[in-house]
Amino acid sequence: MSHFVRASKYRHIFVEAPKTEQIFHDIRLSSTTGEQQYIKANAKFFAVGLVGGGGPVGIIPHDKPGRMPPTMPTISGHKGSTFDFEFNPFHDHIISTGSDDTTIKVWGIPEGGLTENVTTPLVDMHGHGRKVTLLKSHPTASNVLASASADHTVKLWDIEKGKNINTFEGHPDNIQDIAWDYTGRLYATSCKDKVVRIIDARGAEEAFTIPQAHDGAKSVKLIFLGTKEKICSFGFTRQSMRVLKIWDPRSLDKPLNTLSIDQAAGVFMPHYDADTNVLYAAGKGDGNIRYYECVDENPFIFPLSDYRSTQACKGVCFLPKRALDVMRCETARALKLTSNSVEPLSFIVPRKSDAFQSDIYPPTFAGMPSHTADEWLAGADKPPVLVSVDPSDNGKIVENTAAASSGIQIRTKAQIENELKAALERIQLLEKTLDDNGIAVPGAAAAEASS
Repeated sequence: MSHFVRASKYRHIFVEAPKTEQIFHDIRLSSTTGEQQYIKANAKFFAVGLVGGGGPVGIIPHDKPGRMPPTMPTISGHKGSTFDFEFNPFHDHIISTGSDDTTIKVWGIPEGGLTENVTTPLVDMHGHGRKVTLLKSHPTASNVLASASADHTVKLWDIEKGKNINTFEGHPDNIQDIAWDYTGRLYATSCKDKVVRIIDARGAEEAFTIPQAHDGAKSVKLIFLGTKEKICSFGFTRQSMRVLKIWDPRSLDKPLNTLSIDQAAGVFMPHYDADTNVLYAAGKGDGNIRYYECVDENPFIFPLSDYRSTQACKGVCFLPKRALDVMRCETARALKLTSNSVEPLSFIVPRKSDAFQSDIYPPTFAGMPSHTADEWLAGADKPPVLVSVDPSDNGKIVENTAAASSGIQIRTKAQIENELKAALERIQLLEKTLDDNGIAVPGAAAAEASS
């Protein structure tokens, strides 16, 4: 009996667990809990919240594993606990922090990393009425940051100017997640009221909603699937079964596919690699990381494999592709945060050749902005800037073949109202022209009589 085998370059990805000397040990982590993922990274450093006053955040270089000193240099200047932090995707030495003290602060990281405590921020932003719980950087516009707060609002900020751009106030309860689309025209939020909202970022207006994406009471996490114009939600059934759903925002009556995963309590932390179309999912409190391949046709997602470990995961993040060892066929690297350590996990595609494997390394995010905050606010829509990771190309910028308007196309309430206003004005002009020329407007007399 023959079986069809789906062709895939990434079907045999496996995880290379770290050696003891590659692990970051004895990290004294903060006990603050929330919706955040607890660890984030860029190409040079990773950040974790540490125990202590002022909401300290440790900034640790990737090339210095081993036992961490009990009193390492930190960024600390808040008057309460730090809930979330976010590296600037276009500047490896800038990080923002959101705190229980309701403020967002932007910090500079010295070249070579921290050698002493940094207590004075570059920018201090006020505007939220309660604790700041989540931070997410815009994917293409420089210095644009989204923040979610326990005051049930999402604010966009220009962190260079220290200025609030706009505020979305449509949530009746606590916000559980924020996710940007590929170009940054939209962001999606999940909320305790079980509604997933897709927001026009520039207008701070609700574009689409999924009234009850998941039936379970636990948090729903979201991720846009790159240029595929789909969104993936991870949530729970009423029986606490963990499921993921693939949605087309242009038709939200029902998901394109629903995949039951397992019966467990941990909320998923998803990551999507837009270069390889591989979706990674790690659960809080789990030892496993599952990975899937996303495709354009039904069923839209295929399980690949999973990494299993008995060590529970507190948080996870993924490094930018340009920080990977491409000559080892490393297609992703996760940092798994445990109760007191960070373990780097390399995802490897097995190949026999020692040469660079161009077929598994399409151009990747270059870490360069596509436009400024002002250009984006003025209406610019550009895809991310891409770079070749082939060592022989020496960091060559590659044209992004995705359309400049790639991403989900929307017509907001304001746009529809403007289009209607323009159409009515056009109708009035045409009617006046007909009237001036003595031509009766068909149906006008009947309309006047009925009014």
